[in-house]
Amino acid sequence: MTIGENLNPIKNLDKDTVWQLLEQHPFGRLAVEAAGLVDIFPVNYVVHHRKLYFRTAQGSKLSSLIVNDQVAFEIDEVTEEHVVRSVVVHGKARRLETRAEIDAAEELPLKPWAPTLKYNFVVIDVEHATGREFTIGDEPERYPS
Repeated sequence: MTIGENLNPIKNLDKDTVWQLLEQHPFGRLAVEAAGLVDIFPVNYVVHHRKLYFRTAQGSKLSSLIVNDQVAFEIDEVTEEHVVRSVVVHGKARRLETRAEIDAAEELPLKPWAPTLKYNFVVIDVEHATGREFTIGDEPERYPS
């Protein structure tokens, strides 16, 4: 590598690519914070009108969202070509309350993966969505000659 070449192998993804990745992957991780404790939950989800929707049962995930609606959501992809893509979303999550919102959410292709009852629909209103990409490779020499 010559002087002046870009030494950063990490590429930022454009917004369209970020949303394409979110639409392609049905599974992600939801990060919530309540009472000073950060927790992460695996969820299956769908994208609709650049919002993320998932279903949940009563419990700590839903309780956390009531205490603090600010969330982060993350997905990853590793291709056969060893390309890694990661997307992080920040936004506000809320349980759908109105009959019209719930009826619309029930039309989405969103079914629980686990054989449990999950009657609560949650939407994440996305404020920021960013993504990065890099190819898996060896660590560069610390002090190249």
